[in-house]
Order: sequence, then C-alpha cells, then structure tokens
Amino acid sequence: MYLQILNHYLQCMKTGFLLFALLILFNTICLTQPKYEFRGVWIATVDNIDWPTRGNYEADSQKAEFIRLLDMHHRNGMNAVIVQIRPSTDALYPSSLEPWSEWLTGKQGRPPSPYYDPLQFMIEETHKRGMEFHAWCNPYRAEFQLGKSSIAASHITRIHPEWFLDYGGKRYFDPGNKEAQQFVVKVIGDIVKRYDIDAIHFDDYFYPYRIQGMEFPDQASYSKYGGGMSKDDWRRSNVDSVILMLSRVIKEEKPDCQFGISPFGVWRNKTNDSLGSDTHAGQTNYDDLYADILLWLKLGWIDYVAPQLYWEFGHRAAPFEILLNWWSQNCYGKHCYIGLGIFKAGSNAAWRDRNLIPKQIRSIRNLPAVQGEIYFSSKSFETNPNGWADTLKNNYYSHPALIPPMPWIDSIKPSTPLVQLVTNANYYSNAFNKISITSAVKEERIKGFAIYISPSLSEDEKENMPPIDIIPSMDSAQYELTDLLNRIKDFTGRELFAGFTSISRNNNESGLSNLLHLVRKDEKSPWQLEAIQ
Repeated sequence: MYLQILNHYLQCMKTGFLLFALLILFNTICLTQPKYEFRGVWIATVDNIDWPTRGNYEADSQKAEFIRLLDMHHRNGMNAVIVQIRPSTDALYPSSLEPWSEWLTGKQGRPPSPYYDPLQFMIEETHKRGMEFHAWCNPYRAEFQLGKSSIAASHITRIHPEWFLDYGGKRYFDPGNKEAQQFVVKVIGDIVKRYDIDAIHFDDYFYPYRIQGMEFPDQASYSKYGGGMSKDDWRRSNVDSVILMLSRVIKEEKPDCQFGISPFGVWRNKTNDSLGSDTHAGQTNYDDLYADILLWLKLGWIDYVAPQLYWEFGHRAAPFEILLNWWSQNCYGKHCYIGLGIFKAGSNAAWRDRNLIPKQIRSIRNLPAVQGEIYFSSKSFETNPNGWADTLKNNYYSHPALIPPMPWIDSIKPSTPLVQLVTNANYYSNAFNKISITSAVKEERIKGFAIYISPSLSEDEKENMPPIDIIPSMDSAQYELTDLLNRIKDFTGRELFAGFTSISRNNNESGLSNLLHLVRKDEKSPWQLEAIQ
C-alpha cells in the first residue's frame, strides 16, 4: 500500500503537481497506514486455548510452536503479543510463590522437560522481532474447574484455604481478604523484578461474572472488613485497593513497565448512570464485576485500557460504534486499544461479512484518542477467517507501525543514530555491503531502529509517515544494503533518500540520522548507493 502511494506521488512529480502529490501522499498514508499504532494479539494458555497445544508437553516442541505463532503474527503486522503467564494462580515460569502450570506440563507443579524458562524464552523471541511482550495475569482465579483441575500440594489454595471462595464451579481469591490482596501484589512484583517485560496486563476477571440466582459467598469478609460501606461499594474498594497497590509496586520496581487492563466492554449503562454508554448490557464492569475502570484511568493508576468490544455495528444491546466512541471520550489521556473479536468469525451474519474487521479498524483510526487494536485470540488467525489475516498483512498492516509512546512515563528522545557503510569479506573486495546503525549513547535503552525512504526525506516529512521497516536492537545493528535496495526496486523515479531513527523502550523516536542517497540512471536501471551524507 505504501509503495503504491509513493509511486503515485512520484508520477505526480513528473507531471509537475508536486504540492498536490505531497498532500495526497501525507494524507493518504496517515489515513491508511498510521505512523503510530498498537497492533496486538492475545495468546491464551488457560485450557491450552492458544499455546501450547494440549498434549504438547515437550520443551523443544513448545518452543518451536511459539516461534511459529510469533512469526505468523509478525508477518501479519503485529507489534505486540499479550501472553497469559499466570492463568490460574500458577506460573509459566519458575516461581517460589506458585507452582508450574498444568497447561504447560500436564500436571500442576511439574517442571518442563527438558527444563527451560518459558517466560524468559518467550520474551527474548518476542524482542528479537521488535515486538512488545505484555505479561497477562489473572488476579483472582485460583482453580479453573473444581474437582477437575490439577492442583499441586504447594498451591496457595492448599496452604491458605481460608483465602478462597468457590463460585460457579471455580475457586477464586476472596478479593476482600487483606492477606490475599498482598499475596497477589507480591506475585506480580516478583514478575516485574525478574523479567524484562514491557507491561503487566490484566483482563476482565475481577469479581466473577454474576450467575443468576447465586450470590458470591463473601459475607464473612464483608462482616469483618465492610466498615459500614454498602456491599457493592466495599467490593469496588477491594478491587481499587489491589489495582493501586499493583500500580505502585510495578512503577517502583520498573518505572518504564506499563500497566494495562482489558475490561469487559461496558463500564455502565446510561440507564444507571448519565456518564455511562447508551447500551443495554446485562452485566457491567462497575455494577457486576466491581471494576471502576474510569477511576483507575482518571487517577493514573494504569497506562492503558483495552476494552473488549466483541460486538458488531448495530448490535441490539452493545453496538460497536456506540462503545468505540464512548471509550474514546473516557480514557482520560491514557492509551486506549480496542479488543476485537476475530474469534467470532462466522458466528452470525454480521461476523460472516468480510468487511466487518476492516470497517472496525477504519473506525478506530478515525478517532485520535484510540491508539490501536488487540485481537482475541491467536488461534483464530491460523485459519485466516474471512480472509482477515491476509487483509491485515496485505493492506491495513502492510507497513510497520511504531507503538505510541506514553509521555507520562517519559518523553525523552533517544540520541540520533550514526549510520555508516561497512564492507563484508564474504562479498567482493572493497564493496560496501552492509549498513551499520549505532546508538550514540551506549547507556540508552534502545529497542530498535526505524527506516524511512522518500524522494525528499526531512525531519518534518518523517513525522508524518510510517517507517518502511523496524530493526530490533539494543544499541547497534547491521542491515544488508541489498535488502534496502530490494525494498525500493519497484519505486518509480530516479532519486531517493533513506534515513534511520532510534526508538527508545518507551517508543520515543530520535531525529533522523545522516542520509543515504540512492539513484539510478533510468526507470529500468537498478538502484545504487550514490553517497552517504
């Protein structure tokens, strides 16, 4: 898509309509291929939904399977994965606090064989591809299926059974128990301290979804800790307390680690609160799950919200368009990524429409307060439902996007990289075959380098166009000159400039490096490097 746009621009140049071409170039790119956009996918491990495949308990096979998933999502244009590492008060990493997950090895408490650290492995492989790794944890779920789940002797439900309550065939932490709250915070703090994750991510499971005719059995805790509050207000205060404690421990341990929440898509219905959405949801975050998302955003306890809008346009109870606009107006300056339900493909007439996901993406891009999308879930992409994986790869995500920076974390631009040409002895003598990109300051936390190409590349132009590629790296990288030339082989015109920028861990971008000048004799000739400026 980007190459087509640029070629159109170059054709316009030939005919003298330079200004018109520039307007088309910049406006069209901004609308179709934003420079900044979060593009994530959830990888669920509970019940072996996405990874590892049920019965795949061999370490090397698990690694190969995860790499295959990563490569698929990277090809489709994703720049982040949200991986469930604590599905049921267990761990997909070595922990002194919680046992190995049954979804990893078939039996809770059993380590991987041959032994490896799945979380460390997944982080490293994700970062190798220039993608962010968000560690998805469930705060309260302790036993997925009562009487059926594998429960180790070291599991916290066996050590402190008084911290837990049974409801609807599952076991949960009692959110009102102060010791249980502290334990959850301790577990998350341990993850942040030990691993180079980009974010801690919680989904919608706070207090469990209501079951008709069944009351959540927390009367004893309410009698002990209620303090004169109504039960509903007390329940919300319990969740608020955990979120605040988690926010503090995450930022104290690692200030640049993000904290994100993916709630159910409806905060409150307008019929119950004038601030709510014009929806008729049967359950809501505030009234049923006791999760006051707006409070956490308003007070800055979380860095992003990813509401799960798994409905179509015009849905009777929860129309996608109504909720999208409502969340765009209620994120209090924090980032908002919309959860899209690709798993629903084919479930009804609306979800058999090939244009549904593209239309949702276009609607999201029309709202500046919304910065991207997350798809549930990874497994759905493997069958390319409604051709949506191809649509993302070939159209909407055909060009890489930078993840939007969070200025409240930091707004410091990294130093401008130094670009040099180097020879490679494996090629021919005295020929420049590689481009070396080096961070000017070794102490900087650089996640990679972005590449820009244009007939008239400048700082102003770079600010309004997406990069053609992103090279993952900590402080330096090498890029094949032939790869760069291959990327522009279909460009029209006779002159181009290429430049590089550094991207910090918070996704702040440096200024442009010194430029490569690329030329060719005529439209049929190959591109060549003329000079480096």
